[in-house]
Amino acid sequence: MGRRYDTLSFLSDYGTDDEFVGVVHSVVRSIAPHLAIVDVTHGIPAHDVRAGGLTLARSAQYLCPGVVLAVVDPGVATSRRAVAVEVGDGESVLIGPDNGLLAPAVALVGGASRAVSLTSTEYHLPAPGLTFAGRDLFAPVAAHLANGVELGEFGEEVDPSTLLPGVMPVAAVEDDGLHAEVLWVDRFGNVQLNVGPDELGDVVGQIGGRCQVRSAGTARPVVRVVAFDEVPAGGLGLLVDSYGLATLVVDRASAAVDLGVSAGDSLVLAPTGDDSDSVTRVELGRSEPV
Repeated sequence: MGRRYDTLSFLSDYGTDDEFVGVVHSVVRSIAPHLAIVDVTHGIPAHDVRAGGLTLARSAQYLCPGVVLAVVDPGVATSRRAVAVEVGDGESVLIGPDNGLLAPAVALVGGASRAVSLTSTEYHLPAPGLTFAGRDLFAPVAAHLANGVELGEFGEEVDPSTLLPGVMPVAAVEDDGLHAEVLWVDRFGNVQLNVGPDELGDVVGQIGGRCQVRSAGTARPVVRVVAFDEVPAGGLGLLVDSYGLATLVVDRASAAVDLGVSAGDSLVLAPTGDDSDSVTRVELGRSEPV
């Protein structure tokens, strides 16, 4: 008998228009009625493994210990592996397709201690077709695991180093500035970049410092701030967000709309001179530099 778990954290690209999420909930509860299910999100863009992996990685350190069920699976019914990955010496187990979805979160929490390929069909539901692995494979395995079935019972053990890695873009310093990528645009339009606080020093310096952001052939001045309210009216701010990453923001508006960018787009952050780092405020028919 293995370890029992009380919490299932569930992430997918299923959305909430169809019955998919509810059916998975019911399958899990029919096998493990004691489980509390936390819906992390089901709003991952359809088939976007990269977005799902980044979302899971952002969430991982805040999720309750237990079973994590993640399904963004454009390769469903193909030869891609279905896997369960143990982390923290059994504190949690991540279940999902071996397509890079789980890898960023696994790396963030210290790597895998064990992994298995979910080949033991006795723990799957009979399926009329092979295209709903979330219902027929991942959900029942997650539930049986939570009930205490030992990890090795679900299939053959695999070397964790053979799991497909996630794609995590890395910012790069070049002659014209720091080349970054948009990792995420949240519902408020804040633009999270693949840039940590330490990488901002040479570009923008301390709080109140200024730099320039270039995207899609345009250049905009940016001021480094701590809070949204510190962004000048009509201007762009750059702050370190709650996940510790550099994020472009506009006070009470969408920086993504302002810049015309979305997840996956490239940006350049570069130092700027004193003569080009002002923002023009337009108010009641007059303008003034700030």
